[in-house]
Amino acid sequence: MKNMTEMTHPDALAQIKRGSHELLLEDELKQKLALGHPLRVKAGFDPTAPDLHLGHTVLLNKMRQLQDLGHHALFLIGDFTGMIGDPTGKNTTRPPLSREQVLENAQSYRDQVFKVLDAEKTEIVFNSTWMDKFSAVDLIKLAATHTVARMLERDDFGKRYKSNQPIAIHEFIYPLVQGYDSVALKADIELGGTDQKFNLLMGRELQKHFGQPAQCILTMPLLEGLDGVNKMSKSMGNYIGITDTPQDMFGKLMSISDTLMWRYLELLSFRKLNEIAGWREEVEGGRNPRDIKVLLAQEIVARFHTRQAAEAALAEFEARFRQGVLPEDMPEINVTSSNGSIAVPQLLKQAGLVEGTSEAMRMIQQGAVKLDGERVNDKNVVVKVGAVVVAQVGKRKFARVTVG
Repeated sequence: MKNMTEMTHPDALAQIKRGSHELLLEDELKQKLALGHPLRVKAGFDPTAPDLHLGHTVLLNKMRQLQDLGHHALFLIGDFTGMIGDPTGKNTTRPPLSREQVLENAQSYRDQVFKVLDAEKTEIVFNSTWMDKFSAVDLIKLAATHTVARMLERDDFGKRYKSNQPIAIHEFIYPLVQGYDSVALKADIELGGTDQKFNLLMGRELQKHFGQPAQCILTMPLLEGLDGVNKMSKSMGNYIGITDTPQDMFGKLMSISDTLMWRYLELLSFRKLNEIAGWREEVEGGRNPRDIKVLLAQEIVARFHTRQAAEAALAEFEARFRQGVLPEDMPEINVTSSNGSIAVPQLLKQAGLVEGTSEAMRMIQQGAVKLDGERVNDKNVVVKVGAVVVAQVGKRKFARVTVG
């Protein structure tokens, strides 16, 4: 455990704020830090999908940073709230998951989270521990702490109400339960994405209602996926899973745009900020941004696999791409799909790599088409919306293609 001097060092606040979107309230956090004891740091995840991706690690990295400063991490698995379904950002009621689905996904989270967090300094908690003990009377009392008007202040609820889209009563319960989690855990600070601000503030209000000191809130930016536009999401197909193979992880990171690369460095890299700023100056001065992208890809692969795996992934990437003379000025093309995916022949046509789909199918038959260095042998292969791929036709036609 860190000593009091390290936890209250002036640099500690700067480290906590690095890469964050908003800190509420900074003066309160300074007061908490000045007490010199480990803060109870809460971050909640609903196990609605079985795998974690790099978007999740933006928040997990911050929690690890707080652990390294000597604070106590509370990794909350929302097995109770997962059965309600988080309505944040949704324009329709999310179907609730079964208890079996939630528990299966929760176990997957437990298996993966320690790729980021320090297992010896992490307390994994489930909100069913206290919510399963709630009686109907307890839940009614909790619901009585807030009005419908207050709930409609939440952007997504407000929009749905104004557009006459249904809002189920149980959806109002979600932010109340998430807020009560902070009461149950006596959280000093809660981490969450920018889209969770309403729910995080609910925790502050409920702690005050129950006579506890109010938690501080640290919101983290939402990481864009491979398309550089939408939030990284498994359902969008624009994600990099932390259990992806080293080769897939490396290749996906190398496929991001040069602009998105800086965003990933800011939110995912553990490099010092002045080092990243130096790289930006070098790129502005003429250095190939691909060199920086390689450093980023190696860092991330090594973090979730091994340094040896990162070196092997780089060697394979160079064998598949650089030795294949990947052009320095490869165009970046956006193509569109109307049904969630696009067939490779149509992708090649829209990207301008072939005259038409007939030529594309002929080139596929000849073995002259590759996606991310892998030969395409089936004309029915599709690429999902949100994906970014390096498409190649023959030896000289290349494009980095984003499917939208």
